Amino acid sequence: MEKINLSEKLALFSDHWAPRTVTQFNDCDVMVVKVKGEFVWHHHDDTDDFFLVLQGQLTIRMRDREVHLGPGELFVVPKGVEHQPFAEEEVHLLLIEPTGTPNTGDARTAAPRRTLS
Repeated sequence: MEKINLSEKLALFSDHWAPRTVTQFNDCDVMVVKVKGEFVWHHHDDTDDFFLVLQGQLTIRMRDREVHLGPGELFVVPKGVEHQPFAEEEVHLLLIEPTGTPNTGDARTAAPRRTLS
């Protein structure tokens, strides 16, 4: 295993809402993603949703409130809670999810899984 430079990994792609796995940890994917604009409202029946902001400002909208995150801040959306991530400007995130978890909560609408070496 070699160290992983997240900035270098993020420089390898430019598309939004398409997470890239950079390593695995205890049957979980550790991913980086660039986001901008609104994501779909969704929930995950069986898993929490982990967001760590590396760069930029992210809002996580829920039906009863909003959580605003900046660099170095994280938030975990509990399983079953409907939410919508939103970024006015591009944001870089670190995500951790059980391997194979669809990013929309639904395999039919999820972004394809991609791995960066």
